[in-house]
Amino acid sequence: MGKLLVHITSGPEAPTRAALGLLVARTGIDEGHDVTVFLAGDAVQLIRDAVLDSLTGLGTGALRESFDAIAGGGGRFYVSGLSSKARGVTEDDLKGKPASSRCPTGWCSSRSRLIGTSRTNGGSLHGL
Repeated sequence: MGKLLVHITSGPEAPTRAALGLLVARTGIDEGHDVTVFLAGDAVQLIRDAVLDSLTGLGTGALRESFDAIAGGGGRFYVSGLSSKARGVTEDDLKGKPASSRCPTGWCSSRSRLIGTSRTNGGSLHGL
């Protein structure tokens, strides 16, 4: 199967958009793809347990359910270091999760590998 990078920029202020990004990633996992989720901007807050446990998107489901399905299916989460610093997200927020504050391997250094991009409100989906 293919590799997917789901880039989410919407955070707790837009739960439906945030949940949609995680739902897309979850669907990729369910279909057998290698999925990476990159959280940037306000979306870095989605890695916090309190946020995951409290948000549900309208018609897009609970964030915690999608996060657990992605993590359980081998998906990885990356959070923007600069966005995290600006919003107080720390390494403690990443503990126990398949998450890192480093950029996905090969993505930041070589965007030329992107073969397709589909833009949605609050994020984008990239086929690598």
